[in-house]
Amino acid sequence: MKASVSAVALTLGRWLLASLFFAGFLQKLIDPSAAQALLASWYLPGVLVWPAMVFNGLAAFMLVTGIWVAQVSFALALYCMFTSIFHLIPSDPWQMSIFVKNWAIAGGLLVLAGHAWERRRC
Repeated sequence: MKASVSAVALTLGRWLLASLFFAGFLQKLIDPSAAQALLASWYLPGVLVWPAMVFNGLAAFMLVTGIWVAQVSFALALYCMFTSIFHLIPSDPWQMSIFVKNWAIAGGLLVLAGHAWERRRC
């Protein structure tokens, strides 16, 4: 059976998005100190890195395998929007770049969620 271009694009898009969250999972697993320092700078407990790590890893797995794509994409979009707050430092161009990228990724995830919900209704 021949795969359609849209099916290939959706699969590749899911995998590319998943790779970002898998990398976040690995970073938090291997060296959680950077994420913990960021949390501490906002007066949040460093232990929050662990649920974030599990969420990143599980969500990446679910995107790759196609499990609950709509719900996972929507949850990841919210995660990107929320975590962008940590990078809202107007005096730091690098952090502002990350802030904007988080919102762009959230947009892509919302498109994916919308597409997945539409496919379920058909």
